[in-house]
Amino acid sequence: MGLVPPRRGACAARRRASNRAICPPREAAQSCRHRRRPAGAPGRDARMSGHTGTANSGGTAARAAQGWGIGQGETEAARLRRRFPTYRALQQRTRRRVPRFAYDFVAGGVGDGAPNVAHNRAAMDAVRIVPRYGMDVSRVETGVRLFGRDYAMPVGVAPMGNTGLLWPRADAILAAAAQKARIPYVSSTVANVSIEDLGRIAPDVFWFQLYGLPAEDHRLSFDLVARAERAGAHALLLTVDVPVRQKRVHDIANGLSVPFRLRPRTLLDIAASPRWAIEVLRHGQPRFENFRKYLGEGAGTGELAAFVYNNMTSGLTWEVMARIRDAWPRALILKGPMHPEDAERAIALGFDGLLVTNHGGRQLDAAPASIDVLPAIVAQARGRATVLLDGSVRSGLDVARALALGAAATLAGRAFLWSVGALGEAGGDHATASFREEISTVFAQIGARSAEEAGRATVLHPNAVPFAPVPSAAPRLEPVGAG
Repeated sequence: MGLVPPRRGACAARRRASNRAICPPREAAQSCRHRRRPAGAPGRDARMSGHTGTANSGGTAARAAQGWGIGQGETEAARLRRRFPTYRALQQRTRRRVPRFAYDFVAGGVGDGAPNVAHNRAAMDAVRIVPRYGMDVSRVETGVRLFGRDYAMPVGVAPMGNTGLLWPRADAILAAAAQKARIPYVSSTVANVSIEDLGRIAPDVFWFQLYGLPAEDHRLSFDLVARAERAGAHALLLTVDVPVRQKRVHDIANGLSVPFRLRPRTLLDIAASPRWAIEVLRHGQPRFENFRKYLGEGAGTGELAAFVYNNMTSGLTWEVMARIRDAWPRALILKGPMHPEDAERAIALGFDGLLVTNHGGRQLDAAPASIDVLPAIVAQARGRATVLLDGSVRSGLDVARALALGAAATLAGRAFLWSVGALGEAGGDHATASFREEISTVFAQIGARSAEEAGRATVLHPNAVPFAPVPSAAPRLEPVGAG
């Protein structure tokens, strides 16, 4: 039997009758959009309360009639959130927007195919958190206290060198976003904005990372430490995981150099990235501004780059680090311990913190993943030092994984930098907002109302590296030259 379509006029009459029955008289002549919405559904402009994603009950009925959904909102931040909701989306956008040599510099690691970068990610994905339910998670607090200071989230911006290669002024953009979000910002020795300028941009959250510059008994190393103190750095990170320069295959294949060598391939790359090229024309090629003091204000890009290459030739030794401990009055963090014996020696020297990291997979392609070493370093520290994690932290879930395995907080590098590469000036705030939302949502989902409670979550960690306990007997080394 065939179906007979209803007459248009009859259907319209029924709709008008329905409007009169459901809508107040004044609204009957208008489209009654709300009649299909379930009672109590939040409106289009309803805002998320606290950190948990619960609907704000303060909205009016008129606002509630506009719509519902996580994709609502017409602010610029909301539009960016819809277009770039994930790490992968930002990375892909950056890849299309910048020259290949700039993208590869950030994405790449060491060894053929950068295997340690992928290993870091696979190890992070293998960590599972067992959720707990039935708790009131209508309000979640994401704040943490690190080295005597309060921060809004257990994630900060990791030190990254030469970020201006990916996007001009990336250091300043990320420092400003970190200050606004109240999360740690760690400036690299080889940043493209000076210690002094970054200290002014992010005075409440500024940390500094130091590479060794061994010439003249580390004269420059100690001068950089003094400058960081004067600039107001709240913590100093000493890097031990770069004892020598490494063979980064992508950079070699791309002929990467500072200043740029304008070969045909490089010119084609730049021509295909017009927005990036315009920004470089506006701000200039990336310069290692921390070293201008030692060469003079007139030093050019090439002179600064050559100075860094000739002076940053080896890592820091335990003897030099003991001297820095004596000279530095604030929180001191060892960046790069992957073995409990190194963690124990650092604690014996008086380090306040340990940053577990394999340098983002950029130094040793056979190194274990940072997350797999973390539990052993936490166990060795036994509360005597604050343990942080860096390595494939891409989302709020990764932050929660690290906390559940004993870290007090995390640092992320590429997650922040891809956001700047994709979005320019807006990228810093976009990244911090994404982390804020994801951390609070994951905390609530696993039944944690704070970072402390997230640290007590039940975890499945199949790839944890087993270490035998190390005795707490590492002696404090005397400064070189002491009697």
